[in-house]
Amino acid sequence: MNTELLCGLLAEPSRLRTFSAVVLGATTPEQVAGSTGLSAPVVHKALQRLAKGGLIADTGGRLGADEDAFKQAVRESRPERVPLDPDPDRDAVLKAFIRDGRLTHFPTWPAKFRVVLEHIVKSFEPGRSYPESEVNELLNRWHPDHAALRRELVDARLLSRTNSIYTRPAEPAA
Repeated sequence: MNTELLCGLLAEPSRLRTFSAVVLGATTPEQVAGSTGLSAPVVHKALQRLAKGGLIADTGGRLGADEDAFKQAVRESRPERVPLDPDPDRDAVLKAFIRDGRLTHFPTWPAKFRVVLEHIVKSFEPGRSYPESEVNELLNRWHPDHAALRRELVDARLLSRTNSIYTRPAEPAA
């Protein structure tokens, strides 16, 4: 079940209340009507629609809700993750520290920090000169502490600095 179908099934207040009553333990249409305050015809119509959509099943005269439908819908709608690096080990490091294109925190392990810095420096065109204000703007997209990030990139020799002008070398220094 996809999220659109799931939301559509529960967008109608009578269906949402009916589904909620079944999740909370109502096992018959009469119990649903009693706990929701809905009329029997409204409950019957809501149960039919929810059963047709696969959210509720009547097994042996007892109503039951498919509570796993939410997990399934989320799993189905989740976009496939695009690796940040073709190397699985480097990608695992980047995945641990970068969320939605932002650096969540600085790694404490130098080797992991190096992987992150090598990824971030790809934001800069090799050989092009950048004024400090533009460097700050680019790095601020990654992390609010752009000054520390800038300093780390220079210390790692991934960016060079001369008179507040920054350049990414054609080949990263080892």
